[in-house]
Parts: sequence; structure tokens; C-alpha cells
Amino acid sequence: MSWRDRPYAGGDGGGWSGGGSGMGLSLPKPTHVVRYLLIINIAIFVITALSGGLRDATRYFGMMSVWANPEAGGGVMTGQIWRLVTYQYLHSMDSAFHLFFNMLGLYFLGPPLERRWGARQFFIFYTACGVSGGILFTALVLMGFVPNGNMIGASGSVLGLLAACAILIPEMVIILLLFPVPIRLAAVLLAAVYGLSLLSSFASGYGGAGGDAAHLGGMAFGAGWCLWGWGWLQHRRERQHQGAWERKMRRQSDLREEVDRILAKVHEHGIQSLTRREKRTLQEATEAQRSQEP
Repeated sequence: MSWRDRPYAGGDGGGWSGGGSGMGLSLPKPTHVVRYLLIINIAIFVITALSGGLRDATRYFGMMSVWANPEAGGGVMTGQIWRLVTYQYLHSMDSAFHLFFNMLGLYFLGPPLERRWGARQFFIFYTACGVSGGILFTALVLMGFVPNGNMIGASGSVLGLLAACAILIPEMVIILLLFPVPIRLAAVLLAAVYGLSLLSSFASGYGGAGGDAAHLGGMAFGAGWCLWGWGWLQHRRERQHQGAWERKMRRQSDLREEVDRILAKVHEHGIQSLTRREKRTLQEATEAQRSQEP
């Protein structure tokens, strides 16, 4: 395969493309769900920045505290389950890089998965990765490994996308610390960094391990879903499809047997011997046969 035949050498797929005598860099167009996720995250960031309301937003929508306390206003364990989803759309006001790098990862990692799975499946997967990060964070708080505190950001969701791409699209290369790195190597390195950081926090008693828990939770769900969950779902759909087809064939077979019985009765006793139900069955079978004719 020559370089001109590769997907990044031109066409509508984005990447480097040439037109006429020049050459330019065209960024890939985001897919439907990715576009809306980018818009929503950036819009919420701008609104909270202009209003100075991140503290209030975190109070009611961030993964802040498992148990109720005067500052947090409640938590997941008090029934505020929405926090597992809403925390993913809040980002730190201290530095725009928190939002920037999460959205950059979403922009490059999201579209190939959305094209592969479809909009609905992709959105569910993206959200579930973030929810898994929140659940791991909550579990570690309950076990006493991580203290109560606030946790916000889409990092768990985006790292779930990274794990999924590493499994499904192993030829992908990403930029890590300014260097191009195979995505599987990047995923392993990041998982090791977050894991070691989490273990170090446990050993030292440092309370900043909540984000590492969310990162690992998102990556674990992303990898697990691609390795086992997606295959199980496809198998279940195939079984449902096969079951529906078998039921359809069985109904058609039963209808043919009933029609044969009715026609034999007509031949032996005449049309006037048919009951109203038998006449209706014969009419339905005739209409079905006509609908199948070209």
C-alpha cells in the first residue's frame, strides 16, 4: 500500500490533504454526538466562568462528598444519583487546560467509536465510562481509602474512549508529551501512572487520589466493555434476531397447515361449511400471498 492509498493522505476523512498545487492540514469533522458533547462542555464552562458559579454548580452537580454535609449539600449515597453523570460536564476554573485536554481527547478519540457503534451506543458508552469512574471513587471513599472531596471533569469518560480505541483500533497513534506514541502503549503507560499514583496516595495518606480513581474506573469500564460487554451484546442481539426469525417461520408453517386443512374441508364439504374464523384465516392467507407477489 502506497502512502497515497492511506486514509490520511486525502479525501473526506480529515488529516493531511492537498488541493491544487498546495497542501494544507484539515482537521476531521466531529461526529454528531461528539459535536454536541463538545458544545455542552464548553458552554457550561463559559457560563460558570462568567457567572462565577462553579462552587454552586459543584455543590449540586459535582461528585462532591458521598455523605451529606453542610458544604456539599448531599451526595450519591443520599440518593443524589444524578451526580454520577453531571460531574462529567463540570471543569476546573483554575486552568482552562483541564477542559482543553479533555475536549481534545474527546475530539480525536470519539468520532471513530461513534462511527463504529452509532450515536446512541456511543453516547451510552461515553456516559457509562464516566459513571464507572464516579462509582469507583465512591467505593474508595466508603472503604476509607479516599477522603470526601469534590471531583469534576470528563477525564474518566475520555480515558474510557482511549481504552476502547486501544483495543478496537490498535493502529492509532496519539501525541503523548509532544511525542507520537502507539495508542496501546499510551494506554498502558497512563494506566500504570494512575495506578501508581493511587497506590502512593493510599500509602502516604494524601487525599488527592479521587481523580486517579475516576481515570482508572473509566479505563477499566472502557476496556471491559470492548473485551466482553460488546461481544455479549452482539451475541444477545443475534439470538433475539434468530429467535424472532424462528417464531416467524413457525407462524408461517402453522398458517400453511391451517390453510391446507381449510382447503381440504372446502373440497369435501363446500365453502358454506366454513366457520367465520376459517373464512377470515383463508382471507388473511390470500392477502399475505398477494403482498409477496412481485
